[in-house]
Amino acid sequence: MASLPLLRPSLLHTRNPSSTTTALTLKPRPTLLRFSPLHPPSNRRSNNHLTVRMSNSSSTSPPAVERLISVAAYTLPFFNSLQYGRYLLSQYPNLAVLLDPLIPFLSFYRSLPYASFIAFFALYLGIVRNPSFPRFVRFNAMQAVTLDVLLVLPLLLHRIFTPGRAGLGFRIMVWSHNAIFIFSVLCFLYSAASSVLGRTPYLPFVADAASRQI
Repeated sequence: MASLPLLRPSLLHTRNPSSTTTALTLKPRPTLLRFSPLHPPSNRRSNNHLTVRMSNSSSTSPPAVERLISVAAYTLPFFNSLQYGRYLLSQYPNLAVLLDPLIPFLSFYRSLPYASFIAFFALYLGIVRNPSFPRFVRFNAMQAVTLDVLLVLPLLLHRIFTPGRAGLGFRIMVWSHNAIFIFSVLCFLYSAASSVLGRTPYLPFVADAASRQI
């Protein structure tokens, strides 16, 4: 009988409802965690929509004025490369018919004194070194200037070695002039078509040198 009073306080302590309720309320509810993972995917989707819109707005094509300036810049090396096509055009006169629409522009270009030097410095100082123009125009102008400089090197070699008018040296000169003329025509057509479409042309042996100057 003496042990019964000792057991009663312990039984009352375990049956206290206040202690059990406080213990249950301190535990986090699992239902609150079910709604938290739903928010990040919606933010990701909105961010993806924003990035797509920003990429579409930034990938706009250049305006028509910039395209026209880029096409006009490539006429400088093309007009200066026509002197390399005299052997090919004399051998195939039908090819010269394709250049008939350019004869008025070519005659006006050659009628101006020092037209090549003026056009060269106008492109280099007025466009390439002018930060007000966008990179699309500056790169095309620099690429045209670089191509025009490379076309001067065969003339310097011709004046140094003077292969004459017959023999193997003359044949090598004719072949090299024909190759240079065909290469310059292909570069002009490719660059002009890319500029009209608003795309940046990359010419071999020229694009790397032009990109370093910008």
